[in-house]
Amino acid sequence: MTEESNKGIFQSLDWLTIGIYLILIVWGWFSVCGASYDFNNPDILSWENRSGKQMVWLFCSVGLAVMLLMIEKQFYIGSSYYLYIMMMVLLALTIVIAPETKGSRSWIPIGPVKLQPAEFAKFAVALTLARYMDEHGFRMDNTRQFLHVVGLIMLPIAIIIGEKETGSALVYLSFFLVLYREGMTGAFLFVAFSFIVYFVVGIKFGEEFIPDMPVSVGEFSVLLLIQLFTIGMGYSYCPDKQAITIMAIVTLVATGLAFLFSAFVIPFNVCVIQVICLCLSFAFLIFLAFYERLLNYVWIGLFCVCSAGFYFGSNYLINNIMQPHQRIRIEVLLGTKEDPAGAGYNVNQAKIAIGSGGLEGKGFLKGTQTKLKYVPEQDTDFIFCTVGEEEGFIGSAGVLVMYLLFILRLLALAERQPDTMGRVYGYSVLCIFLFHLFINVGMVIGLTPVIGIPLPFFSYGGSSLWGFTILLFIFLRMDAERHVKDETRRGGG
Repeated sequence: MTEESNKGIFQSLDWLTIGIYLILIVWGWFSVCGASYDFNNPDILSWENRSGKQMVWLFCSVGLAVMLLMIEKQFYIGSSYYLYIMMMVLLALTIVIAPETKGSRSWIPIGPVKLQPAEFAKFAVALTLARYMDEHGFRMDNTRQFLHVVGLIMLPIAIIIGEKETGSALVYLSFFLVLYREGMTGAFLFVAFSFIVYFVVGIKFGEEFIPDMPVSVGEFSVLLLIQLFTIGMGYSYCPDKQAITIMAIVTLVATGLAFLFSAFVIPFNVCVIQVICLCLSFAFLIFLAFYERLLNYVWIGLFCVCSAGFYFGSNYLINNIMQPHQRIRIEVLLGTKEDPAGAGYNVNQAKIAIGSGGLEGKGFLKGTQTKLKYVPEQDTDFIFCTVGEEEGFIGSAGVLVMYLLFILRLLALAERQPDTMGRVYGYSVLCIFLFHLFINVGMVIGLTPVIGIPLPFFSYGGSSLWGFTILLFIFLRMDAERHVKDETRRGGG
């Protein structure tokens, strides 16, 4: 890259986004100072304090950002597949070589610091998705391409779950939102919504039983919802309404008769009949698919089976894979258990800290809840409670407004990209930031489960700060180069 080209790139940079980035990382550093302040060692710039370490990560991130802006877009495109493979191998190795930390194996110690590969793998996955969808002219109605994209997303999720780092694995689900921008129909969002409903209803009412019947309210309700959703999708997306009506009558009548027989004659588990009905519905839909040669029946049949598989699989996940503290956190959030001194302690203390800040806050380094360490993980996952206590409602609202401006700016940059590569990568960056923001702030105020993911640019840690910086500045380089190429094309014409 020539000096003249570099000059053009820096003139074309979106300085508004860079300005918001600088404001957020500096604001985040002051929040880390407030959360990690130690009365016995008041030097906030000391390496012994987390605020001092975060200052080092901050300056390194700025240097890293400058380096990323010096690299051509073509390099990122050409190396994306290699980066993806390298990161998948590193994630797999992490399971073996990383020591166990708080129940997971996700941090690799390197001298005096620890790095979390899952944070760095995000940009590699985003680049790979963008390149694949650009090179192959991705279309949502191309089943083979769609399955390839799903595989690229699910592989890191599976590996990170193997590290027992469920929170980081869930972040990668945000890549599916990118597919919605690329033409994914509302049916996929309905499927996602359905799975959330299955999970919540199944967990919340799983241990309650229908009076005088050996039937779990949660299991019966979820299986009934699957039956109704399958019928509804059949009416919406299939032309043979009469066949769907027959399926609906058989399924619902069989379930109703089984319920009445269990309630008034011989008590038995009605869910067995429901599962049989779902299997028959699946077989009937596959028959219709071959008879009418219409793929929609296959997709609805798969929805039926996958819904049941998800429900029973989520039960297995909750009881056999999730750590006990993760399981209790979900149960506390859904109201099935009360544990104010245990799993609910973090959220309760965070709410107290935020509420104590009032309108204007207590002032920098003057928060009592955070200074006395009443909130666990207050400088990492629960950093937002420090903002609420020291800066009050005004400061908290200011942070959220700044994030809103940041998200809206990323949206505008993604939409103005001239090619699929830039657009998909831009939306990947946008969705990752949005997911982190929504889940992190939501868990601090008790609206989402506590899954342990950082607040971008605020939470303490070099891995998260560098990971977010890499994501953002690769995109800013792409956007700046697009602008220069447009000018060059117009000048040459």
